Amino acid sequence: MSRARLVVRALAPVIGLIAMPAAAHTGTGLAGGFVSGFVHPLSGPDHLLAMVSVGLWGAFLGRPLVYALPVVFPMMMVAGAIVGMAGIVIPSTEIGIALSVVVLGGCIALAFRAPVWIAASIVALFAICHGYAHGRELPSAADPMGYSVGFVLATGLLHVAGIALGSLKERSGGAAAIRMAGGAIAAIGCVFLVGAVAR
Repeated sequence: MSRARLVVRALAPVIGLIAMPAAAHTGTGLAGGFVSGFVHPLSGPDHLLAMVSVGLWGAFLGRPLVYALPVVFPMMMVAGAIVGMAGIVIPSTEIGIALSVVVLGGCIALAFRAPVWIAASIVALFAICHGYAHGRELPSAADPMGYSVGFVLATGLLHVAGIALGSLKERSGGAAAIRMAGGAIAAIGCVFLVGAVAR
């Protein structure tokens, strides 16, 4: 497969999101239930890109992080959601969410081979921000348990999608394509960041 095709394959999910506004956590009034929870992470490009980036960076880093990062993120996301549901205030979480896209995309673009504890810490910190934002919304949802299960399952599948994209690194030109995708993700994250700071 040519390098151009690898680049297009790696960038296709990202390109499709460029014109979409960040909307994964725009307020309360959630419908609730499993289906609503499952669809919600797919409806906001900021959350979607961060989740795919966790898997993509993990695949780029290899073992043990390819397995560890997709476990750390949902666990810490749940912890953040609990904090949000408890009504504890964490300031500037929207900025943290936008930064997650910038930083994770940047780590991929720069091929940052972080030690296990640093990579896990970066992912855990951003997971708390994502979980907190959704935890603040969750009490307004009917069937919050079903919603939570659907949400975590969709998040895990987005991690798996990132890992699958990361498997392209084994092909000729694949590592370069992945790094280009990371750069595009980081650039989109900058747009999210400007919007979050302007709020």
